[in-house]
Amino acid sequence: MEFKHKAHIMDAAGISRALSRLASQIVEQNVGMTDLLLVGIRRRGVPLAERIAERIEHLEGQRPPTGQLDITLYRDDLSTVGPRPVVNRTDIPVDVTDSTIVLVDDVLYTGRTVRAALDELVDFGRPRKVELAVLIDRGHRELPIQADYVGKRLQTTAAEIVKVMLKDYDEEEQVIVVENE
Repeated sequence: MEFKHKAHIMDAAGISRALSRLASQIVEQNVGMTDLLLVGIRRRGVPLAERIAERIEHLEGQRPPTGQLDITLYRDDLSTVGPRPVVNRTDIPVDVTDSTIVLVDDVLYTGRTVRAALDELVDFGRPRKVELAVLIDRGHRELPIQADYVGKRLQTTAAEIVKVMLKDYDEEEQVIVVENE
């Protein structure tokens, strides 16, 4: 599929600054950090959660545990994914009951990914509180979900695609907006 480049939103330094800001906001809201757990939504939410945890450790002297969710089987469009969806590992390293969980994802769009993550998360226990941190909030919600912590808000059209590219998976580290040609 060919894409037409529309806008460059963030470079590596911009992503780093946004993650530092998110870490500071999370620390401010969760004083004491007891029972704090960062959970990345696969794929790009996982390395973002790890990076935020590193920044929290730099600020507070202790690193919160991190986990990862694969929401594949919790999607409301699973029948359109294909006959054999690839399911990756979900790893929650601590008991979520009575914990404050910060779900981390790269882009918040319709809210359906977050809904699926919440559905999966409650299968592990009953958290005290669940918050949401996203690198990019692009609007166009289909569900009443909003982020508690946002790196950057973008006005986009439904035809545009926000691509978060991280060294963990991509050759470059940037956020761009593209459109199908």
